[in-house]
Amino acid sequence: MTDWDMFESPAPLINMASRAYSRIAEKRLRQLGFGVGQIPVLFLLRGGNALSQKELAQFAKIEQPSMAQILSRMQRDGLIIRTPDPKDARSSLISLTPETLTKLPALRAALEDGREETLKGFSSDEITTLIDLLKRLNRNLDQFSAS
Repeated sequence: MTDWDMFESPAPLINMASRAYSRIAEKRLRQLGFGVGQIPVLFLLRGGNALSQKELAQFAKIEQPSMAQILSRMQRDGLIIRTPDPKDARSSLISLTPETLTKLPALRAALEDGREETLKGFSSDEITTLIDLLKRLNRNLDQFSAS
């Protein structure tokens, strides 16, 4: 048996890159009043949509209690509004506040700046390949986690 080299396996490298990217993004987003964990919610609701907590959790691929915590903090910080769901009296629909909607262009710019810095030195073909590979990896992981 040979020595285990974690730098020759994709999983640890993906994990390290994800954690580092999150730390960098968190610094940028905090200045705008956002957090990295809120990005899926902000993305889904960016067009003025209103969705349930369950729908948001499914898209973000996190458990409902984790989404509840994210939404609770976002509500506390004035980022979202909850309104009763006319189709389900036990549920509410989540939407972004008008003020949050006005901050989204700055959020997107901060994320794009981070993307450019993170991918410095990569050709456009390499970036396309990386994105395609990560999409395929996520599809595989989705199938694996569903079984």
